[in-house]
Amino acid sequence: MNELPRERLHALLRQMPKAELHMHVEGSLEPELIFRLARRNGVPLPHASVEDLRAAYAFTSLQSFLDIYYAGASVLRQQEDFFEMAWAYFERAAADNVVHAEIFFDPQTHTERGVDMEAVIVGLAHACRRAHAELGISASLILCFLRHLSEDAAMATLEQALPYRDQFIGVGLDSSERGHPPEKFARVFARCRELGLHVVAHAGEEGPPAYIWSALDVLKAERIDHGVRCLEDPALVRRLAAERVPLTVCPMSNVKLRVFDTLAEHKLPALLDAGLCVTLNSDDPAYFGGYLNDNFVAAFDALPQLAAAQAYALARNSFEASFAPPAVKAGWVAALDQTFARLTA
Repeated sequence: MNELPRERLHALLRQMPKAELHMHVEGSLEPELIFRLARRNGVPLPHASVEDLRAAYAFTSLQSFLDIYYAGASVLRQQEDFFEMAWAYFERAAADNVVHAEIFFDPQTHTERGVDMEAVIVGLAHACRRAHAELGISASLILCFLRHLSEDAAMATLEQALPYRDQFIGVGLDSSERGHPPEKFARVFARCRELGLHVVAHAGEEGPPAYIWSALDVLKAERIDHGVRCLEDPALVRRLAAERVPLTVCPMSNVKLRVFDTLAEHKLPALLDAGLCVTLNSDDPAYFGGYLNDNFVAAFDALPQLAAAQAYALARNSFEASFAPPAVKAGWVAALDQTFARLTA
């Protein structure tokens, strides 16, 4: 694949079809929507304006981000709120040529405030269906358990969600990683596997490579969310490469949360060079400075080792790593091939 001038590479990154597999829908709540929903639902906010809230997005750690993230989510009260939040994300995703999205949601963030599980799931699922019908985006939901809470709380959340089992395809594990190893949730993930749900887990972001091993061996995770610290363990890297375990990497998030000080120091090239099935994602785009195409462009600008060949690999990996049927994946890959043939000729 020929080297492209920067402007043409940017065009390629933006126009190529791609999947997003690591995006927390509550993390797509832009300040403008937070304030609008707060007014509608009578929720007081600790910030005087949109500008004040945006200025507070100076995070020093995962926990400092989560404190503001949970405060922002407090404005979500009704089914319509969850629909509007997800629909706003889908409109941005369509503009980024995202053809498939597997979206994380955190029901415990809402049910602990007295919001009905039905309002959460039905509102989000409505947006997924409308995105398919009106925007041509295939979309699925993945229910995440908050790892700073107990396994009993996760099990209760799963039982609450089961009446809506047909509305979500899998479960994940997110929130504060340090001090909350994957094995803490062994029983609930075993139950989820019995139910036929797909299993993913955050591991190896702030937590050590040992958490990735546990996510694979105890939870039987099919994908690792983040996983960038795997490079500290060569045996783990060899396993991830041999088994084609996808890593859903989020470059701008990693910098915003101080996993790496700058994008120029990001280990994305090393992960690709190791033969890993890496995908790019936006994580919590409203808080971390950009949606999927923003992450692609920023990473490729900061890391000169990345070129058209790596762009193709990342996009193709996103389809391979998705939970879509094989025939559907093949159609996306064919469209990707056409885009590359047109834009790299």
